[in-house]
Amino acid sequence: MIELSSLERSYKTGSTENFILRRINLTIKQGEFVTVMGPSGAGKSSLLNILAMLDDSWKGEFFFKDLAVHAMNRKQRADLARKQIGMVFQSYHLLDDLTVAENIDLPLSYKDISRSDRQSLVADTLDKFQIVGKKDLFPSQLSGGQQQLVGIARAVIHKPALLLADEPTGNLHSAQAAEIMELFRGLNNEGTTIVQVTHSDLNATYGTRTIELRDGWLTMDTGNKEVKG
Repeated sequence: MIELSSLERSYKTGSTENFILRRINLTIKQGEFVTVMGPSGAGKSSLLNILAMLDDSWKGEFFFKDLAVHAMNRKQRADLARKQIGMVFQSYHLLDDLTVAENIDLPLSYKDISRSDRQSLVADTLDKFQIVGKKDLFPSQLSGGQQQLVGIARAVIHKPALLLADEPTGNLHSAQAAEIMELFRGLNNEGTTIVQVTHSDLNATYGTRTIELRDGWLTMDTGNKEVKG
């Protein structure tokens, strides 16, 4: 599904080039559940933002389902991402002027789905995440944990081919976190490819493969014996 070749991300401070990601070569197959780990500042979230096609300032090659993302313009990448990718952000990224139900419905607006079917899907999702009573509230009226649940619900409602999650359970209590990870496992068993960034060893056990980043370098990959820690 994903193939990265010699991918690098950097920024300049004066005449100095500072690298966030260095020469990343990575293949992720359809149906894998990959965990990205490493210390703060290792480049984990930067890698996730590139996979989500939210960041254009990188060099190298990026193929998604045999499509050359590196050769696309910003609009083409955005269209592809909306149709194929779900993203769970660490900082929620909910739209403040939309209700919970409207935020969850947003990804469906990009698909050819009737209004009645969309309403049914939103209702089912609200029920699954036990937030039916919050459907008419705005994000500012929710706790951090509730906002995270809404963000996850929005990311999975359109059954994306690829689900990306940045510390998906960071603002949830342990019981909620376990439920979300079981939900992810279920989605993965149904064929959704998942890439999660986490510091949680427990969350990592739900995955099928773990990679580690340090100082922007890929230093460990349990799915590739050639990469050693």
